[in-house]
Amino acid sequence: MAGSGFGKSFRVTTFGESHGAALGAVVDGVPAGISLSEEDIQKFLDRRRPGTSSVTTSRNESDKCRIYSGVFGGLTTGTPVMVMVENTSQRSQDYDELAIIYRPGHADFGYDSKYGFRDYRGGGRSSGRETIGRVIAGAIASKALDMLGIKVEAFTQSIGNVYARELNLEECSQNDIYMPDNEAALKAVELIKKAKSDKDSLGGIIGCIATGVMPGLGEPVFDKLDARLSAAIMSIGAIKGVEFGAGFHVSTMTGSQNNDPFYIDEDDEGIHIRKKTNMSGGILGGISDGSPIIINAAIKPTPSIAMEQDTVNAVNEEVKLEIKGRHDPVVVPRAVVVVESMVAITIFDMVLENMKCRMDNVLKVYKK
Repeated sequence: MAGSGFGKSFRVTTFGESHGAALGAVVDGVPAGISLSEEDIQKFLDRRRPGTSSVTTSRNESDKCRIYSGVFGGLTTGTPVMVMVENTSQRSQDYDELAIIYRPGHADFGYDSKYGFRDYRGGGRSSGRETIGRVIAGAIASKALDMLGIKVEAFTQSIGNVYARELNLEECSQNDIYMPDNEAALKAVELIKKAKSDKDSLGGIIGCIATGVMPGLGEPVFDKLDARLSAAIMSIGAIKGVEFGAGFHVSTMTGSQNNDPFYIDEDDEGIHIRKKTNMSGGILGGISDGSPIIINAAIKPTPSIAMEQDTVNAVNEEVKLEIKGRHDPVVVPRAVVVVESMVAITIFDMVLENMKCRMDNVLKVYKK
């Protein structure tokens, strides 16, 4: 299948299906000398792992990863890094009745239209489990970005109509939905439980902030930083919209409100050009300006719901469908690390494109 790779200098190819033997990623372009272990990657995978709370699917996969190549003595070798996770808790029989039925909100009809064949067990490559490969690559990219002083952090901004009113990122790990506001998180969890009891589902918004990104990252015209980030995030199955900085609100502003005034800031490290506001979300003309990169990503409600729905099958019959099996009533909390990973992958890819040299030289340039 075409379209399973992403990136240029830092190239990620994901493989595997929801109910296949395993999933994973091959990551090419990883500079030599980066400290990397299975534990580093596992921390990221555990954040998207199913069966970890009452608001996620009960499919209980350990998602334990194993590095098969590209690492020796705890350091990357400069060769492709291949990491795999075995599937251990499939219940493919839950999908038998879906062999010829098109599930509303899913990719079933599109796959049949394109290929004339599809893996109906959990959706195959269109399953959310495909994101395991992205998270593996995101963990590697994040390790490299740490060396450059760049930090990417994503969080749950909203579930349904419940929004985080605080931005205390330390609180994300203190609740089940990775929201930076514990009080709002309690309300959101109750909303999720209500949707689940109604055999329905919810969507939400994931926020992401990248700090420490040097100015000048991004290419003119078609490879703008925000264009590449949009492509990366929109490639995640459940994402239906992406915005930067003030986003769609800019349509209601005047130029004087939306423009970010520049000023000079001088400290022990020298003279710096800063912005008083950040309506642009850290990107101007498709190129980073040194301010935090601020992104919002809208996620649709989980399409697999137990409520009866109208649909059709592959032999042109109208049928009723009640989806069985183990499904998330909301995918937002588990998708937080996926958005974070795709942002980290994209930023590191563009860092390498800008520098085109070994990691130690990148560090020397950045520290000047």
